[in-house]
Amino acid sequence: MGPGLIWGLDFGAQGAVPVQQCDSPQAGPFRWLHLNLADQGTRRWIEEAAMLPPTVRELLLSAESHQRALVDGDTVGCVLHDFERDFDVTDTARVGTMRLALTPSLMLTTRLHPLRSADIARNRLSRGVAATGPAQALDLLVSAITENIADISRKLSADVQEAEDAFLDGHHPPAPRDLIAIRRRLAQIHRLLSGMRVVFHRLEQDEDLPEPLLPTVEKLAQSLQSIDADILSVQGQLRLLREDLDDQAAQRTNQNLYMLSIVTALMLPATLVTGIFGMNTGGLPFIDTPHGTLVATGIAATAAGATYWLLRWMGFMRR
Repeated sequence: MGPGLIWGLDFGAQGAVPVQQCDSPQAGPFRWLHLNLADQGTRRWIEEAAMLPPTVRELLLSAESHQRALVDGDTVGCVLHDFERDFDVTDTARVGTMRLALTPSLMLTTRLHPLRSADIARNRLSRGVAATGPAQALDLLVSAITENIADISRKLSADVQEAEDAFLDGHHPPAPRDLIAIRRRLAQIHRLLSGMRVVFHRLEQDEDLPEPLLPTVEKLAQSLQSIDADILSVQGQLRLLREDLDDQAAQRTNQNLYMLSIVTALMLPATLVTGIFGMNTGGLPFIDTPHGTLVATGIAATAAGATYWLLRWMGFMRR
C-alpha cells in the first residue's frame, strides 16, 4: 500500500506537473509532496524513505507536536503549527501540526488533519506561482501560514474596533463574554507565532543551515515578528477597552452605592421617629390627640428634610 498522497507537484522548465505516485520518476529538479499522516501507508513510506536522514524521519513520525526544527546535512526538518479547517469551515480555532522535510530537490509536508495553509499554498501553485527550489517552497508554505493568521488578525482587530465604537457610543456596549473570546483567540495566535519565531530564529543562528536557505529564513523571521507585533497591538487595544469597561462598571457601582447611602441617611431619622411612636410603652405623646398620626408623620418628614439640608450643607449632595 502506497502513501496517502494528498497532492504533489514537480517543478521544471515546463512549469508544475502533477505527481500521481510518490515513487514515480521526478519530472523536474524540484518536487513537493503533501501527505496525509493519518494514512498508515504514509508512515511506512517515510520510515523507508532513504533520501531523508534518520533524524528527520523520526521528526516527521514523532508524536510530539511542539514547534521545533533541526538541520541534518543538507536536510532541514521542521514542526510548525497552523489552524485546522473543516470541510465547510475554513477558519477554526483548533491548532494543527504541519511537519516538513526540506532537501535540495524535495519538499515533503505532512499533516494529520486538514490545514488552512496547505490549501492556500496549493491555490497559489495552481495560479502559476513556482516553487523551483527549497527556499521558494519554504517561503511559500510559511507565507501561507502567515497569510491565514494575518486574515484572522484583521478580523479580530475589526471586532475590537467595533466593540470600542459601541462602548464610546454608549448604546450597545460590548458583552464581557465576547471580549473574553477575542482575548482567548489573540492569546492563542500569539503563542503560535512566538513558537514559530523561535524556530526560525534558531534556524537563522544554526551554522549548519544550508546557505541558500539563510536569506529566506531571515525574511520569514522578520515577517513573523511583524505579524506578532500586530497581534500584540490588538491585545493592547483590547486591554485598554477592558480597563475602560471595568472603570465604567466600577463607577456605576459606586454611583449606585452612593445613592443607596443617601437614601439610607434620609430614612434613618424618619425610621427613628416611627420606631419611637411604635413602642408599646406608657406616656407616648399624641396618643389621645385626634391628629397624632399626622403629627408623627410630620415630625418624620421634618427630620428627613433636616437631614437632607444637612447633607447638602456638608457637600454630600453636590455630586
